[in-house]
Amino acid sequence: MESHINKKRLLQYVLILGIGLMGCAKSMNPDIERGSDYNFRDGYPEVRFSAIGLIDQQGDPQIDIAADIVLGSLIYNKEGDKYISNVTINVQIINQTNPDNVIGSKQYNIDIEREDPDIVYSQQIYTFERELDVEPGRYTINFTLTDQSSDKKITHSTETYLPNPENNVSNLTNIRMEGKNMNSENPSWSPITTYDVPGRVDSLKFVFQVTNNNSSEPLTVDSQLLRFKSDTTYARPMHYNNYSPSSIQYKGIDYDEEEVIQSTQRKLIEPGNVLIEFTFGNQRRGNYRFEVQTNISSEESGDAYKARDFAVKSKNYPAIKSAHELAQPLVYLMGEDEYKELMAINDTDSLKAAVDRFWLKNIGNKSRTKSVIKKFYNRVEEANKQFSNFKEGWKTDPGMMYILFGPPWYVDERLDEMKWSYSYNRSDPDRNFYFFEPRNKNEFFPFNHYILRRSQSYFTLQYQQIDLWLSGLIMRRNL
Repeated sequence: MESHINKKRLLQYVLILGIGLMGCAKSMNPDIERGSDYNFRDGYPEVRFSAIGLIDQQGDPQIDIAADIVLGSLIYNKEGDKYISNVTINVQIINQTNPDNVIGSKQYNIDIEREDPDIVYSQQIYTFERELDVEPGRYTINFTLTDQSSDKKITHSTETYLPNPENNVSNLTNIRMEGKNMNSENPSWSPITTYDVPGRVDSLKFVFQVTNNNSSEPLTVDSQLLRFKSDTTYARPMHYNNYSPSSIQYKGIDYDEEEVIQSTQRKLIEPGNVLIEFTFGNQRRGNYRFEVQTNISSEESGDAYKARDFAVKSKNYPAIKSAHELAQPLVYLMGEDEYKELMAINDTDSLKAAVDRFWLKNIGNKSRTKSVIKKFYNRVEEANKQFSNFKEGWKTDPGMMYILFGPPWYVDERLDEMKWSYSYNRSDPDRNFYFFEPRNKNEFFPFNHYILRRSQSYFTLQYQQIDLWLSGLIMRRNL
């Protein structure tokens, strides 16, 4: 079952603090947001959640919550010509100064209605947004969505901070990140709830507030958009040599190598709450940080540094829709020359036709080909949701193994190592695979970065596994 890997809780992506790059003191700063993880569990609702504290136009603090609910992850009941899913959302706000003090709890019952029967396969999202009034402070927000038809639920938690606008200090709120696709029918700004930004988003906006209540000197607000050097390559074959420790594939992402995309400075003379927005056009694939810093030190004020990390990934990420997205993962099934020839096709229709020919030519039977294609790209999408880090999940070593071999029977984790077993015999070299983490996930490196221990002895094994896919026998067995 494809969900086995989740039941073993293989990779739990939590919001871990990033690295500030405006000096040594900033590198330890905890105020770096990364958005929600996917928290993917097969058969459960899929939700991506964020919560940002802001001051409204009347000067009152509030928490803006946003949740993206994947429509195809819900259960629908047919009523007439409509398909209806009933979900319940519970939002709990906890004061961090007293974790036992639940200061607010809201429940919302929502009916999601669609007329398209294919909604059960859709990766489209329903966005839930609310504004909740609270007092200034630091909060933990728990968000739980329950699908009433299956009684299955998923929970996300995040933290946010709201400065007191009455205090005679300067403060920064958290940064709200939004995106817009100008090619959509009704372009509008929508919250970006995850670390990953689909490539189809061609405009980015960052919104934050400055409380400038200390009138002893002007407040300077410096902002930067940075791009970091990072690995964007797909996983190399199992029988190749292991990565060199000096390579970017081994490091994953190098926060010491940054490119300044844009730098801006603003000076605030008058006291009060100021809403500031920065808008950027389409950015190329890679890992980024938008950061803000004030000239008032933390001893003289509250929070003087905030940042939002994100990555621009494939067009429909984490879904697989475009011809280019369908073609790329075939690198795990094709020879090197064949793959280069495929990716050299620039015309979209021709590329899609070439992908279809590849599958049908190898498998032959149209019905079986359709089933194999569905299985393959389902695994690619699931790999994106389970193993996404600084690059697409399907490009990671666990992602490659998950696509080719499916979910492991057993997962063993200890310290910086992980073992996937596809056999009751836990010592069988052809059924047990080892991964290691060159850098443990922490506040300086907030990613799960597992690398497969490669061996030339895997050549035959990988060849046999590819043959299972290209013959269609993968529908009968995984290994």
